Amino acid sequence: MQPTARFDIYAFIHKGLRACFAHTLVAVGRLDWSDNEEVDFVMNEVTDLLAFCLSHLAKENRFVHPAMESRRPGSTAKGGQDHEHHEQDIATLTALCDTLRRLPALRREAAARELYRELARFVAENLEHMAMEEREHNRVLWETHSDDEIRAIEGAIVASLTPEDSRLSLGWMLRAMSATERAGFLGMIRQNAPAETFEGMLQMARGLLTTRDRQKLDAALGLHAVPADFTGVV
Repeated sequence: MQPTARFDIYAFIHKGLRACFAHTLVAVGRLDWSDNEEVDFVMNEVTDLLAFCLSHLAKENRFVHPAMESRRPGSTAKGGQDHEHHEQDIATLTALCDTLRRLPALRREAAARELYRELARFVAENLEHMAMEEREHNRVLWETHSDDEIRAIEGAIVASLTPEDSRLSLGWMLRAMSATERAGFLGMIRQNAPAETFEGMLQMARGLLTTRDRQKLDAALGLHAVPADFTGVV
């Protein structure tokens, strides 16, 4: 008999982060550093990624780590050290972005190459860190907290989100979820949050998804019937 799956507080936010990491790293790797408009656009994407990371670190430091430490002292030592290192890396990457923006086009090539390599290293370290959290931090949370208690931690995080936090995180999370996960997540929001919150998230999702994924979401939420010729991807 399969054991009942425990609530994973990291599942959706980490999917969103991984999607954002992948998108941004590819964008920087293919950057045409001689194109002023493209440089500005891609540097804004890097800045958004770094802000997303900082917000995520702050939420974990404020809500998740104290809950773990209250019942398993010392359990967040490695994670906390990683967070400090990531904050230093974010400052370095921010400075590289600023340098690239300021340089004249003919002098950007080396700076663009350095930014790409530093961002790739940062992404690799974060992927390792998130895997550690999903393995080690979840184990501590599951051994010391009930699922309802873990959901309460997530609820406190969601309640603390600013509009900018939501813009940075929810868009990537909604795109990165599977159709079933997305419908379940928005169904939970519809049951537990004000109607305007659900409607705002629903409209955000609709603006980000392909036609097929929008149809799947509407069908799962019972918003309207799926067309008979439902075969397209976009």
